[in-house]
Amino acid sequence: MTVTGGPRPKAVQVADALRDDIRKMKPGEKLPSQRELMDRFGYASQTIQNGLAALRAEGLIVSAGNLGNFVSDGSAPSRDVHDELKEIRSQLKALSERLDALESRSVPGGA
Repeated sequence: MTVTGGPRPKAVQVADALRDDIRKMKPGEKLPSQRELMDRFGYASQTIQNGLAALRAEGLIVSAGNLGNFVSDGSAPSRDVHDELKEIRSQLKALSERLDALESRSVPGGA
């Protein structure tokens, strides 16, 4: 059952508003800082982060760590979140297996 007409989550509101802003921007342009977005929307830091994460997942913006978020040039294909999670799980499993192998070779009681 799909509910329509209800209030949209705050993070969705942030993403929608920024999506409109991004349409007017050029690739490589910097988005406002997280602090500026918190002031603009009046929402908590985590809500702003969630809105930005949605835009990153869509491939509309790229994050440059402490430098901020920038409008994507579209050159980096956006990956499906499920694919990302599968890759992370695969890497964690491989690391876990390597750790188990190392622990089984270690000598009990010290080196």
